[in-house]
Amino acid sequence: MISVEAQPFLFSDLHLARRLERVEGRSNADFVETRARVSPEVGAAWIEVAGTLAMFDGVHSPCTQTFCLGIFAPVTGGDLDRIEAFYRERGAPVFHEISPLADPSALALLNERGYRPIEFTSVMHRPIGSGVPLPASPNEAIEVRLARENEHELWARTATRGWSELAEFADIMLDLSRVSAARPNALSFLAELAGQPIATGAMTIHDGVALLAGASTIPEARNQGAQAALLQSRLRYAVDQGCDIAMMCALPGSASQRNAERQGFRIAYTRIKWSLAERP
Repeated sequence: MISVEAQPFLFSDLHLARRLERVEGRSNADFVETRARVSPEVGAAWIEVAGTLAMFDGVHSPCTQTFCLGIFAPVTGGDLDRIEAFYRERGAPVFHEISPLADPSALALLNERGYRPIEFTSVMHRPIGSGVPLPASPNEAIEVRLARENEHELWARTATRGWSELAEFADIMLDLSRVSAARPNALSFLAELAGQPIATGAMTIHDGVALLAGASTIPEARNQGAQAALLQSRLRYAVDQGCDIAMMCALPGSASQRNAERQGFRIAYTRIKWSLAERP
Protein backbone atom coordinates (compact mmCIF):
# COMPACT_ATOMS: atom_id res chain seq x y z
CA MET A 1 0.00 0.00 0.00
CA ILE A 2 1.21 3.51 -0.87
CA SER A 3 0.81 6.45 1.46
CA VAL A 4 -1.08 9.24 -0.29
CA GLU A 5 0.69 11.77 1.93
CA ALA A 6 4.05 10.67 0.51
CA GLN A 7 3.09 11.63 -3.04
CA PRO A 8 3.26 14.99 -4.83
CA PHE A 9 -0.14 16.70 -4.89
CA LEU A 10 -2.09 17.14 -8.13
CA PHE A 11 -5.03 19.53 -8.26
CA SER A 12 -8.21 18.17 -9.85
CA ASP A 13 -8.59 21.10 -12.22
CA LEU A 14 -9.35 21.64 -15.90
CA HIS A 15 -5.70 21.17 -16.88
CA LEU A 16 -5.65 17.71 -15.29
CA ALA A 17 -9.05 16.81 -16.74
CA ARG A 18 -7.87 17.69 -20.24
CA ARG A 19 -4.89 15.37 -19.92
CA LEU A 20 -6.93 12.51 -18.47
CA GLU A 21 -9.82 12.79 -20.91
CA ARG A 22 -7.54 13.12 -23.94
CA VAL A 23 -5.59 9.94 -23.22
CA GLU A 24 -8.81 7.96 -22.96
CA GLY A 25 -10.14 9.54 -26.11
CA ARG A 26 -6.95 8.73 -28.00
CA SER A 27 -7.00 5.16 -26.67
CA ASN A 28 -10.50 4.67 -28.03
CA ALA A 29 -9.61 6.32 -31.34
CA ASP A 30 -6.76 3.83 -31.73
CA PHE A 31 -9.22 1.03 -30.96
CA VAL A 32 -11.71 2.24 -33.57
CA GLU A 33 -8.99 2.61 -36.21
CA THR A 34 -7.86 -0.94 -35.49
CA ARG A 35 -11.44 -2.22 -35.76
CA ALA A 36 -11.74 -0.52 -39.14
CA ARG A 37 -8.57 -2.31 -40.26
CA VAL A 38 -9.31 -5.82 -38.97
CA SER A 39 -13.12 -5.81 -39.40
CA PRO A 40 -13.97 -3.30 -42.16
CA GLU A 41 -17.53 -4.66 -42.38
CA VAL A 42 -18.35 -2.96 -39.06
CA GLY A 43 -17.88 0.48 -40.58
CA ALA A 44 -15.95 1.74 -37.55
CA ALA A 45 -15.02 5.42 -37.70
CA TRP A 46 -14.45 8.46 -35.53
CA ILE A 47 -14.59 12.22 -35.93
CA GLU A 48 -13.44 15.23 -33.93
CA VAL A 49 -15.80 18.14 -33.37
CA ALA A 50 -14.54 21.12 -31.33
CA GLY A 51 -12.20 18.86 -29.36
CA THR A 52 -14.85 16.17 -28.81
CA LEU A 53 -13.94 12.70 -30.08
CA ALA A 54 -16.97 10.77 -31.34
CA MET A 55 -16.42 7.01 -31.75
CA PHE A 56 -18.44 4.44 -33.70
CA ASP A 57 -17.51 0.78 -33.24
CA GLY A 58 -20.83 -0.81 -34.15
CA VAL A 59 -24.31 -0.18 -32.83
CA HIS A 60 -23.95 -2.31 -29.70
CA SER A 61 -20.30 -1.70 -28.82
CA PRO A 62 -19.50 -0.02 -25.48
CA CYS A 63 -16.87 1.97 -27.40
CA THR A 64 -19.58 3.76 -29.40
CA GLN A 65 -19.73 7.10 -27.56
CA THR A 66 -17.94 10.43 -27.24
CA PHE A 67 -15.10 11.65 -25.05
CA CYS A 68 -13.96 15.18 -24.14
CA LEU A 69 -17.28 16.94 -24.76
CA GLY A 70 -16.89 20.48 -23.44
CA ILE A 71 -13.35 19.90 -22.16
CA PHE A 72 -11.42 21.78 -24.83
CA ALA A 73 -14.06 24.26 -25.98
CA PRO A 74 -17.60 25.40 -25.17
CA VAL A 75 -20.28 23.27 -26.81
CA THR A 76 -22.64 24.78 -29.39
CA GLY A 77 -25.87 23.49 -30.83
CA GLY A 78 -24.10 23.09 -34.16
CA ASP A 79 -21.45 20.89 -32.52
CA LEU A 80 -24.10 18.58 -31.10
CA ASP A 81 -25.95 18.57 -34.44
CA ARG A 82 -22.82 17.24 -36.16
CA ILE A 83 -22.17 14.63 -33.49
CA GLU A 84 -25.77 13.41 -33.36
CA ALA A 85 -25.88 13.22 -37.16
CA PHE A 86 -22.71 11.09 -37.11
CA TYR A 87 -24.48 8.51 -34.94
CA ARG A 88 -27.88 8.83 -36.55
CA GLU A 89 -26.39 8.08 -40.00
CA ARG A 90 -25.04 4.82 -38.56
CA GLY A 91 -28.20 3.83 -36.71
CA ALA A 92 -26.44 4.08 -33.35
CA PRO A 93 -27.54 5.55 -30.01
CA VAL A 94 -25.84 8.72 -28.77
CA PHE A 95 -23.79 8.55 -25.58
CA HIS A 96 -21.48 11.15 -24.04
CA GLU A 97 -19.05 10.56 -21.13
CA ILE A 98 -18.66 13.98 -19.53
CA SER A 99 -16.34 15.30 -16.87
CA PRO A 100 -17.86 17.70 -14.31
CA LEU A 101 -15.05 20.07 -15.30
CA ALA A 102 -16.50 20.43 -18.81
CA ASP A 103 -17.71 23.85 -19.92
CA PRO A 104 -21.19 24.59 -18.47
CA SER A 105 -22.55 24.91 -22.02
CA ALA A 106 -22.41 21.11 -22.31
CA LEU A 107 -24.77 20.50 -19.39
CA ALA A 108 -27.20 23.17 -20.54
CA LEU A 109 -27.46 21.74 -24.06
CA LEU A 110 -27.80 18.14 -22.89
CA ASN A 111 -30.75 19.10 -20.72
CA GLU A 112 -32.35 21.12 -23.50
CA ARG A 113 -32.11 18.18 -25.90
CA GLY A 114 -33.56 15.55 -23.59
CA TYR A 115 -30.44 13.64 -22.59
CA ARG A 116 -30.52 11.69 -19.33
CA PRO A 117 -27.71 10.45 -17.05
CA ILE A 118 -27.33 6.68 -17.04
CA GLU A 119 -23.94 5.79 -15.56
CA PHE A 120 -21.19 7.04 -13.23
CA THR A 121 -17.44 6.39 -13.40
CA SER A 122 -14.74 7.26 -10.89
CA VAL A 123 -11.80 8.74 -12.79
CA MET A 124 -8.68 8.20 -10.67
CA HIS A 125 -5.10 9.34 -10.95
CA ARG A 126 -1.78 9.29 -9.14
CA PRO A 127 1.60 10.92 -9.76
CA ILE A 128 4.45 8.75 -10.97
CA GLY A 129 8.01 9.55 -11.92
CA SER A 130 11.37 10.12 -10.34
CA GLY A 131 11.30 9.91 -6.56
CA VAL A 132 7.64 8.88 -6.32
CA PRO A 133 7.20 5.55 -4.46
CA LEU A 134 5.54 2.81 -6.48
CA PRO A 135 3.71 -0.29 -5.20
CA ALA A 136 5.67 -3.48 -4.67
CA SER A 137 4.61 -6.87 -5.97
CA PRO A 138 3.51 -9.17 -3.11
CA ASN A 139 4.36 -12.36 -5.02
CA GLU A 140 7.82 -12.56 -6.57
CA ALA A 141 6.89 -15.83 -8.29
CA ILE A 142 4.65 -13.93 -10.68
CA GLU A 143 6.46 -12.64 -13.75
CA VAL A 144 5.04 -9.83 -15.89
CA ARG A 145 6.01 -9.08 -19.48
CA LEU A 146 4.65 -7.50 -22.64
CA ALA A 147 2.79 -9.89 -24.91
CA ARG A 148 4.69 -10.71 -28.08
CA GLU A 149 3.45 -10.01 -31.60
CA ASN A 150 2.33 -13.64 -32.01
CA GLU A 151 0.52 -13.70 -28.64
CA HIS A 152 -2.44 -11.45 -29.37
CA GLU A 153 -4.86 -14.38 -29.24
CA LEU A 154 -3.29 -15.73 -26.04
CA TRP A 155 -3.65 -12.32 -24.39
CA ALA A 156 -7.25 -11.93 -25.57
CA ARG A 157 -8.32 -15.39 -24.40
CA THR A 158 -6.62 -14.96 -21.02
CA ALA A 159 -8.34 -11.60 -20.56
CA THR A 160 -11.70 -13.12 -21.47
CA ARG A 161 -11.26 -16.00 -19.02
CA GLY A 162 -10.89 -13.40 -16.31
CA TRP A 163 -14.45 -12.26 -17.05
CA SER A 164 -15.85 -15.80 -17.30
CA GLU A 165 -18.39 -15.23 -14.52
CA LEU A 166 -20.12 -12.78 -16.88
CA ALA A 167 -21.07 -15.53 -19.31
CA GLU A 168 -23.54 -13.36 -21.24
CA PHE A 169 -20.69 -11.03 -22.24
CA ALA A 170 -18.15 -13.72 -23.14
CA ASP A 171 -18.39 -13.26 -26.91
CA ILE A 172 -18.19 -9.48 -26.83
CA MET A 173 -15.30 -9.54 -24.33
CA LEU A 174 -13.26 -11.84 -26.56
CA ASP A 175 -14.00 -9.65 -29.57
CA LEU A 176 -13.05 -6.44 -27.74
CA SER A 177 -9.90 -8.03 -26.33
CA ARG A 178 -8.76 -9.21 -29.75
CA VAL A 179 -9.13 -5.73 -31.22
CA SER A 180 -7.41 -4.15 -28.21
CA ALA A 181 -4.41 -6.46 -28.54
CA ALA A 182 -4.15 -5.77 -32.28
CA ARG A 183 -3.74 -1.99 -31.89
CA PRO A 184 -0.42 -0.83 -33.39
CA ASN A 185 0.55 0.96 -30.17
CA ALA A 186 -0.94 -1.63 -27.82
CA LEU A 187 0.85 -2.26 -24.55
CA SER A 188 -0.61 -5.63 -23.58
CA PHE A 189 0.90 -7.13 -20.43
CA LEU A 190 0.77 -10.79 -19.37
CA ALA A 191 1.28 -12.04 -15.83
CA GLU A 192 2.60 -15.60 -15.62
CA LEU A 193 2.94 -18.06 -12.78
CA ALA A 194 5.14 -21.11 -13.38
CA GLY A 195 5.23 -20.18 -17.04
CA GLN A 196 1.44 -20.11 -17.44
CA PRO A 197 -0.53 -16.92 -18.21
CA ILE A 198 -2.90 -16.07 -15.35
CA ALA A 199 -3.74 -12.38 -15.77
CA THR A 200 -3.68 -9.48 -18.19
CA GLY A 201 -3.41 -5.72 -18.12
CA ALA A 202 -3.29 -3.07 -20.82
CA MET A 203 -1.93 0.44 -20.99
CA THR A 204 -2.10 3.43 -23.32
CA ILE A 205 0.35 6.34 -23.13
CA HIS A 206 -0.36 9.84 -24.42
CA ASP A 207 1.14 13.20 -23.47
CA GLY A 208 2.83 11.83 -20.35
CA VAL A 209 -0.30 10.09 -19.03
CA ALA A 210 -0.48 6.31 -18.69
CA LEU A 211 -4.03 4.94 -18.88
CA LEU A 212 -4.28 1.54 -17.17
CA ALA A 213 -7.08 -0.80 -18.27
CA GLY A 214 -7.77 -4.41 -19.23
CA ALA A 215 -7.25 -5.80 -15.70
CA SER A 216 -8.35 -9.44 -15.64
CA THR A 217 -7.29 -12.55 -13.69
CA ILE A 218 -8.45 -16.08 -14.45
CA PRO A 219 -10.68 -17.42 -11.62
CA GLU A 220 -8.35 -20.18 -10.39
CA ALA A 221 -5.41 -17.76 -9.99
CA ARG A 222 -7.09 -14.99 -8.03
CA ASN A 223 -5.91 -13.67 -4.65
CA GLN A 224 -2.27 -14.45 -5.43
CA GLY A 225 -1.11 -10.93 -6.28
CA ALA A 226 -1.34 -11.02 -10.07
CA GLN A 227 -3.01 -7.64 -10.42
CA ALA A 228 -0.60 -6.02 -7.96
CA ALA A 229 2.30 -7.39 -10.01
CA LEU A 230 0.73 -6.07 -13.22
CA LEU A 231 0.18 -2.66 -11.66
CA GLN A 232 3.78 -2.42 -10.50
CA SER A 233 5.17 -3.47 -13.88
CA ARG A 234 2.95 -1.11 -15.87
CA LEU A 235 3.74 1.86 -13.65
CA ARG A 236 7.46 1.21 -13.89
CA TYR A 237 7.19 0.90 -17.67
CA ALA A 238 5.27 4.20 -17.77
CA VAL A 239 7.94 5.93 -15.68
CA ASP A 240 10.62 4.65 -18.06
CA GLN A 241 8.62 6.20 -20.92
CA GLY A 242 8.65 9.59 -19.21
CA CYS A 243 5.09 9.60 -17.85
CA ASP A 244 4.27 11.68 -14.80
CA ILE A 245 0.61 10.64 -14.26
CA ALA A 246 -1.14 7.26 -14.15
CA MET A 247 -4.89 6.99 -14.67
CA MET A 248 -7.53 4.34 -13.95
CA CYS A 249 -11.34 4.25 -14.14
CA ALA A 250 -13.72 2.20 -12.00
CA LEU A 251 -17.31 1.85 -10.89
CA PRO A 252 -17.81 4.15 -7.88
CA GLY A 253 -17.44 2.29 -4.59
CA SER A 254 -16.32 -0.92 -6.31
CA ALA A 255 -13.57 -3.30 -5.25
CA SER A 256 -11.55 -2.02 -8.20
CA GLN A 257 -11.77 1.53 -6.87
CA ARG A 258 -10.79 0.44 -3.35
CA ASN A 259 -7.81 -1.52 -4.68
CA ALA A 260 -6.67 1.47 -6.73
CA GLU A 261 -6.94 3.78 -3.72
CA ARG A 262 -4.84 1.36 -1.69
CA GLN A 263 -2.14 1.81 -4.32
CA GLY A 264 -2.08 5.58 -4.11
CA PHE A 265 -4.72 6.52 -6.67
CA ARG A 266 -7.08 9.38 -5.81
CA ILE A 267 -10.43 10.26 -7.34
CA ALA A 268 -10.03 13.21 -9.70
CA TYR A 269 -13.77 13.44 -10.41
CA THR A 270 -16.86 11.37 -11.12
CA ARG A 271 -17.72 11.27 -14.80
CA ILE A 272 -21.33 10.91 -15.97
CA LYS A 273 -22.52 9.05 -19.04
CA TRP A 274 -25.45 10.71 -20.80
CA SER A 275 -27.88 9.06 -23.24
CA LEU A 276 -30.02 10.82 -25.82
CA ALA A 277 -33.63 9.69 -25.48
CA GLU A 278 -34.99 8.02 -28.59
CA ARG A 279 -37.20 10.24 -30.67
CA PRO A 280 -40.80 9.11 -31.11
